Amino acid sequence: MYSVKKINADAYWVGVNDRKINLFENVYPVKRGMSYNSYLVLDEKTVLLDTVDSSVSLQFLENIESLLGERTLDYLIVNHMEPDHCANIGAIAQKYPSVKIVGNAKTFTMMSQFFNFDIEDRKVVVKEGDTLCSGRHTFTFVMAPMVHWPEAMVTYDTTDKILYSADAFGSFGAMSGNIFADECEFESKWLDDARRYYTNIVGKYGAQVQSLLKKASAIEISMICPLHGPIWRENIGFFVDKYDKWSSYTPEKQSVVIVYGSVHGHTENAAEILAGLLGEKGVKDIAIYNASTTHFSEIVAECFKYSHIVFACATYNMSLFPPMQIVLHEVAEHNLQNRTFAFVENGTWAPVAAKLMQESLEKLKNNKFIENKVTVKSALNEQSFSDLEKLADAIAEDVKNNI
Repeated sequence: MYSVKKINADAYWVGVNDRKINLFENVYPVKRGMSYNSYLVLDEKTVLLDTVDSSVSLQFLENIESLLGERTLDYLIVNHMEPDHCANIGAIAQKYPSVKIVGNAKTFTMMSQFFNFDIEDRKVVVKEGDTLCSGRHTFTFVMAPMVHWPEAMVTYDTTDKILYSADAFGSFGAMSGNIFADECEFESKWLDDARRYYTNIVGKYGAQVQSLLKKASAIEISMICPLHGPIWRENIGFFVDKYDKWSSYTPEKQSVVIVYGSVHGHTENAAEILAGLLGEKGVKDIAIYNASTTHFSEIVAECFKYSHIVFACATYNMSLFPPMQIVLHEVAEHNLQNRTFAFVENGTWAPVAAKLMQESLEKLKNNKFIENKVTVKSALNEQSFSDLEKLADAIAEDVKNNI
């Protein structure tokens, strides 16, 4: 049976929730599953906006058929060619032989790489500012390159003021009957997943997201319909502000996150003691993560959230402890900026972790490094404890100066 939700007089959500998936893109843990959103507008001409992942094809096609009935599908707008959204293009083309497929030039280059059906007779190539009229509705196309693939675009329904935002404004997590953000306590139940989704999927491309936000600020938006996660129809400014902060690499919280990689527990002990010292000095909302047991995507998201980041790591084979090496690689790959970093290292005979950690982050822009590095030789002693106190003083003062 079909499972569709009415958005307004003409538009419907025809997406599917996947609660079987464990890893999105075979990388990111999704304990609450994943939603794949697609939208169908019933006008004089029928318009489908994007498809869904191949894992949920059957339900998706039933949803569309249930709404169209005896009608055909006139247009398929492809905002993004990533397989979790484009997988059913071939099935749609086969089921509705007269459908016209709308995309930009880069869309069709990619489409020919994914599919081998005759695209030429179906394609409608659009560029920035072009429009498509379906009767009562007029759709305007806005290019959004590298948010987060080069062909990405968004579609704006000028009639209903709806922004079909592709992968922008999305979130990890399957929806549970409520498809609108105002129905599901977004800030307490969804925001962490939305931040982790943004920072890991789109976070590297802050400048491109800023460009899209600038375009969006020039139009009136009554609703944002992303390809993952809840639809926004109320308090849109709240989520737009989050995207502005994330894409400009502006910390949400003036506080400290400590990430440690510990082999036998001594580096972990130093991290715990440092956190306690910071708390005594008035720093609030401190967070600590074990790089060995916390997925890097969660740590990347927290690094985007916090203003000050401490990496504490054991030297391992004259390099970095492998779980921390992964974390630092991902933080650097996601282009984190405007942060203050500090380091604690450990090593029994040749500690080099602090040097290597700083080197891995130096290519990033507009960051600051606190000079008070702490070296623990095997286990904490009076000297290394005193150094931790000095580091805590430096961090606490810097946090307070930026509040």
